[in-house]
Amino acid sequence: MTKFEEQVRGVRDAGELFVRGLPISISRAPGRLDLMGGNDDYTGGLVFESTIREATWAAVQIRPDSKIVFLNPKMSASGWQARVEFDLKMLDSEETVRRLVNSDPGLHWTAYVLGIFYLLKTKYPDQVLYGADVVIDSNVPLNKGVSSSAAVEVSVMKAASHAYGIDLRGVELAEMCQWVENVITESACGIMDQITVVLGDEGYVLPLVCQPCEPRPLVRLPDNLQCWGVDSGVSHMVSGLEYEAARAAAFMGYRLICEWENLENHFDETPTIPRWTDARWNGYLANISVSEFRSKYETRLPEQMTGAEFSANNRPHVDLYTVISPEYEYRIRANTRYAVEENMRVRLFASLAARAESSDAYELMGELMYQSHHAYTECGLGCEQTDELVELVCSEGAKNGLFGAKITGGGAGGTVAVLGLKSAKSAFDRVIAAYGRSQGITPYVFEGSSIGADMFGVITLEG
Repeated sequence: MTKFEEQVRGVRDAGELFVRGLPISISRAPGRLDLMGGNDDYTGGLVFESTIREATWAAVQIRPDSKIVFLNPKMSASGWQARVEFDLKMLDSEETVRRLVNSDPGLHWTAYVLGIFYLLKTKYPDQVLYGADVVIDSNVPLNKGVSSSAAVEVSVMKAASHAYGIDLRGVELAEMCQWVENVITESACGIMDQITVVLGDEGYVLPLVCQPCEPRPLVRLPDNLQCWGVDSGVSHMVSGLEYEAARAAAFMGYRLICEWENLENHFDETPTIPRWTDARWNGYLANISVSEFRSKYETRLPEQMTGAEFSANNRPHVDLYTVISPEYEYRIRANTRYAVEENMRVRLFASLAARAESSDAYELMGELMYQSHHAYTECGLGCEQTDELVELVCSEGAKNGLFGAKITGGGAGGTVAVLGLKSAKSAFDRVIAAYGRSQGITPYVFEGSSIGADMFGVITLEG
């Protein structure tokens, strides 16, 4: 029996939540480490993601009434409400759900889980007829850029759907969780976080073409390589201004290129996540080759452009999940270039990872990571602390078994991914010690991986 199962039994036996005689569905979803790819998921690029050991657990039991009760004891440490009650009958629209979770700052975290019950009720009205008791426990650190939100969404969605007799898995499960984050929490995330924590496996990396969600076979890195994640100590949030501005700028650049090519943008409502598309690149900047971009578009794109300048002549914004601010100066050229070039970098990195057998190949992989990191800075997503971590890794260098490092996920803080030999642990430890002295902190290190939610499945706790 897992520790979480014991915790669930303790909650039930203490009369806090759950009742005897009815099954309880238990799921687990890990966080993820962005090895390569980062911000090119929403522009259709290839990403290369691994799971981490840290995970979120969720237990769900159907109630005989319409109440939805969430118990997440660790929320108290953040000043949020740990036990919250809603009513399934009140979840009649997206606007209602957003109003409920935003009615009090202590309820904000519930957007990630209440949205799940709204979506299940809307999509499966004949099966979701009653409320539920939900217990959540997690050791995925918040705001570190390792997808604590996706771990919560997937674990609760997996357990809740099972409790209602609904079989959700794979791409469908991931896309439904992404919808909750985009629409209910109003965070402009792509799909890479959710699909990684659904399909990942211990010891493997997941390549994913985000068009919109095409997983490729898992890749096992060479046995002598190690991936670490180092928390910079600077909080990252997907809903932060820097991330949303970078995303908006990429779509602004895409729209300008479509205009130059006389390409009309069409709104496609058929996918789980509706989006704008076109007849040539299918709405994805990643489908523009690096050579075409450099020869035809790069120098034509403005380095910076205000939202007001872009919106002149009623030019539409072709991204549903960001808003263009008239006064803000967007880095159009850098963010559009990143979407095109990062896709190529990740393709090269994934190809090397699948075949790497020499230190030369490892050094090339590391160089791609360094290039990716510096491209983040050009996009406005850099951070002094993450730069320092990357420089410390670079100083140790391949001579000491450390090949590359980069800021991860949405950037602007969060976690740095490091690639090196397993035998280079002493060099890695020197990096951690030096950074700790500089910042006056003990950096949290993510080391190792674990199975994803689909591979874990659902445990049914009877009685």
